Amino acid sequence: MWTTRTAIQKYSLWRSVSNKVGASSFKGKIVTGSDYIESLRGRNLRVFSFGKLVPEPVDDPIIRPSINAVSMTYDPAAKNPELATAVSPLIGERVNRFLHIAQSAEDLVMQSKMQRRLGQLTGTCFQRCVGMDALNSLHSTTFDIDTFRTKNGLQPIYHQRFLEFVKENQRNNWVIGGAMTDVKGDRNKAPYQQADQDMFVHVTRRTDEGIYIRGAKAHQTGCINSHSLLVMPTTRLVKEDAKFAVVAAVPVDAKGITYVYGRQSCDTRAGESIDAGNFKYAGQEAMIIFDDVFVPWEFVFMDGETDFAATLVERFTGFHRRSYVCKSGVGDVLIGAAATAAEMNGVEKASHIKDKLVEMTHLNETIYATAVMASQQACKMPSGVYQADDMLANVCKHHVTRFPYELGRLAQDLAGGLMVTMPSELDFKHPEIGPLLNKYLQGRADIPTEHRMRVLRLLENMTLGRNAVGYLTESLHGAGSPQAQRVQIQRLMQVEFKKNLAKALAGVPISEQTKDEIAGDLTTSYFARVFAPVQS
Repeated sequence: MWTTRTAIQKYSLWRSVSNKVGASSFKGKIVTGSDYIESLRGRNLRVFSFGKLVPEPVDDPIIRPSINAVSMTYDPAAKNPELATAVSPLIGERVNRFLHIAQSAEDLVMQSKMQRRLGQLTGTCFQRCVGMDALNSLHSTTFDIDTFRTKNGLQPIYHQRFLEFVKENQRNNWVIGGAMTDVKGDRNKAPYQQADQDMFVHVTRRTDEGIYIRGAKAHQTGCINSHSLLVMPTTRLVKEDAKFAVVAAVPVDAKGITYVYGRQSCDTRAGESIDAGNFKYAGQEAMIIFDDVFVPWEFVFMDGETDFAATLVERFTGFHRRSYVCKSGVGDVLIGAAATAAEMNGVEKASHIKDKLVEMTHLNETIYATAVMASQQACKMPSGVYQADDMLANVCKHHVTRFPYELGRLAQDLAGGLMVTMPSELDFKHPEIGPLLNKYLQGRADIPTEHRMRVLRLLENMTLGRNAVGYLTESLHGAGSPQAQRVQIQRLMQVEFKKNLAKALAGVPISEQTKDEIAGDLTTSYFARVFAPVQS
């Protein structure tokens, strides 16, 4: 029996073997944000940024704001445990919601509420949603693979391994990152057809102890700030793609991993109190390169089961597209900044200003409403986890591909042109020109010019600068570009059923069987969930 204790021992041993030269000085369970930051030190990661190897990511001025954002996922758990924690049936203790396997629709709703709140507190991407959604989608997928194996006379191996991994992370309160998006190469070819097979992460060899994986993952949110990565396939696979059908848990500091930090607009303003806009918090994306990275069998949760790759991807996106509810929290900050800028300009009472703020709020709450309903209309899977409603999750994400851009446009409209023509904070500090800038760039006489500058820089940060990466472009392409949601919506929209509804009311002849289907209980697909009793 592979117990939790042996899992922790093996995991710790694996990390020490993978990275012999470094280990964090922090010991024990992570409780606070400060604990978390300390746990990241001394890991000797291979992180490249601006053409140089980063000595210590925790102390790097460009990387540190993203670490601060993740640290904020810890402290609310102590301040508001009902919002940010849940009792795990796996270990019988309260755990961070980012590590919890959803046991009810209410759990998913509370996830959405927590995500909005963290968006409000950071004004950026706090980087833990991918790991949370990977855990919940893998819970049902590993269970289903093992059910299939049992029916075919094979030993079930994956689900119990996965549960042990979840338990150890819950007990230690570690951060799990998800790594799904391969670099893909020629998009017109399947993984096995690529001229360079490294375009998709794949198994290069197997031993009695485990597997070795090679390839690269792109756009990986919060990967350097995690403790472990869940490596997953990114697309539907065919039988020839067997070596690409791999799911594995890998320590962030495993031997053979290299990270290349992604540039973000205005990222070199990091550390500048005013010009950074949001100087404390930021998101993070990086490329992960796997160079024959070893994974013990205990941390392999799929190996060659190509038929289940699409299942995992669809379930993951069902969770993750709903997770873009976080943008409503960031939107709250943007609305507040736009309203404050108007107030500082002395125009807050103008009717067109109020109307634009109403429109921004309408768009923002639409994102939130569809996310919460996708959570509330969840269904219980055979493994026991609750799966978010696929249709509404895709509708939520499709809203997110559009609405933040309109919110950003309206915010810029309310801010005025100074948002992008303002001199630097060094000019404001200059002994000669500074007093003149403070004089001529003041709005209302009772509001310091510096306060006005800070709000305008925050608006710039969120709509053009560093945190526009997470609020705008990530909203467009993260968890699948807009067409991916439209494909899913088309597949789920039950247009034939709707046509029959219209025909029946218009008096167009339809079969008796069709009439019975319209009048009777709806037992399949989206409308079955729409009309199902609300689950407590």
